[in-house]
Amino acid sequence: MRSIQDYYLIALSFVLLLAVTSCGEVSDKRVIKLAHGLDVTHPVHKAMVFMGERLEEKSGGKMSLDIYPSQQLGSERECLELLQIGSLGMTKVSTGVLENFAPQLKVFGLPFLFRDAEHRFEVLEGQIGEELLNSSVKQRLKGLTFYDAGSRSFYTKEPVQTPEDLKGLKLRVMESQTAINMVKNLGGSPTPIAWGELYTALQQGVVDGAENNLPSFYLSHHYEVCKYYIVDEHTALPDELLISTLIWDELSDQEQKWVKEAAMESLEFEKKIWHEAEMEALAEIKKAGVEVIYPDKEPFRNRVKSMYEEFSENEEMKNLIEKIQAVKSN
Repeated sequence: MRSIQDYYLIALSFVLLLAVTSCGEVSDKRVIKLAHGLDVTHPVHKAMVFMGERLEEKSGGKMSLDIYPSQQLGSERECLELLQIGSLGMTKVSTGVLENFAPQLKVFGLPFLFRDAEHRFEVLEGQIGEELLNSSVKQRLKGLTFYDAGSRSFYTKEPVQTPEDLKGLKLRVMESQTAINMVKNLGGSPTPIAWGELYTALQQGVVDGAENNLPSFYLSHHYEVCKYYIVDEHTALPDELLISTLIWDELSDQEQKWVKEAAMESLEFEKKIWHEAEMEALAEIKKAGVEVIYPDKEPFRNRVKSMYEEFSENEEMKNLIEKIQAVKSN
């Protein structure tokens, strides 16, 4: 028996297919639909808008992006499923959600994987990053680039200085088994909730806190409910821009080149505005009365060491972790 979600996806797919067909009848211009869950003020959304502008310029107006932000076409998981059937061209998701489609990406959910931001960029923009972008191709999801999403930290309604302070707290996590395991190891009670439903869940006490980067905490207005931001910087999960292989394979070599180049240029643009967004978010949440706590990270690191041991039981993941740790920063 089909679920309500199945019928939703079928209906939405039909509407989107009609939209694509009618567009093709009017013009030879190729329009790729891109949907995601972020607000229009978010730096990653701005980067995708920039990509659309560059794509139109590079193609001489032959290609463009039609962007649907703020979960207009569904949650991150629903957008991925629409990509798989070719009813949506592109999307942006957190690699935490994408690990359900490409197990190798679980590595990004390992706490304290990267030494610093420089190390992270060397990995994401090098050979390892390219291999990981292609790790979901068998699922009809091709990665184009990783976007910087900074470091993720906890935010709560009560102050947190040590992992012991997380004990018993219901903390929102993404639909990611790695994120669930991390919160369990730290003593919290992980609760998967869709991003678009989180503000209400915090407000109504369904959860006591969550974890994310500074710009997302600020732009989502979660600081109105959670007055403590704990800078433990446990993970640094990048966002990933993906295209349906059903759409990608229809593109000519030249069109693929335009899309890839525009995506890479949008990454450089996004990195510049991300840092500015972090500084703005930090200043604004402080103005709004949020207490920013900088705890000793060592107790947090010690609590999650067992996750590395579990990952090492899988030879492929063990090798991947070793390759990442071996990357030298310039």
